Amino acid sequence: MYDAKTARDYRDTVFLPKTDFPMKAGLPQKEPGIAARWAEQNLYEQLREARRGRKKFIFHDGPPYANGDMHIGHALNHTLKDMVCRTHNALGLDAPYVPGWDCHGLPIEWKVEEQYRKKKLDKNAVPPKEFRAECRAYAAHWVGVQREQLKRLGIMADWDNPYL
Repeated sequence: MYDAKTARDYRDTVFLPKTDFPMKAGLPQKEPGIAARWAEQNLYEQLREARRGRKKFIFHDGPPYANGDMHIGHALNHTLKDMVCRTHNALGLDAPYVPGWDCHGLPIEWKVEEQYRKKKLDKNAVPPKEFRAECRAYAAHWVGVQREQLKRLGIMADWDNPYL
C-alpha cells in the first residue's frame, strides 16, 4: 500500500545526463523553416537532375478532389506515394513525383452550391458559364491550400507543374 510519508523520491537515483539539446524538438516551429530551406535549395530539382537519363519509374498519382482541407487519409496516402518515389530514386531510377488534383465533377459543384444555399441563391438562376467559372475558382483555391499542406508534410514533388 502507498504511504506518502515513506514514499521514496527516485529523482536522485536515476542518471539523467545534461545536454544542450532541447527536450522537445519544436517541430511545429522548425518545420516551416526546413521546408523553406528545401525550396530555396531546389532540393527536388537537384534530385531530378542527378537522375536525368536513368531508367524511369513512372508513378501515377490518384488525385484528391480540390474541395477542402487535407485530412489524415490524404496525409497517409501522399506520404506513402512520396516514400515509393524516394525509394526508387534511392535505387538509382529517375522517379519523378508529379502531384495532381481532380478539379472537376460533383464534389466541387456541390461545395459551390452549398455556398449558394448559404447566400440564399438559386443555382438554376446562375448562368452555367458563371457557375463553371466559380467552380474553377473554388478548385484553384483549394489546390493552393492543399499544395501548401502537402509541402508542410515534407512531400517532395514537382509542385510547379501539377496535373489539374
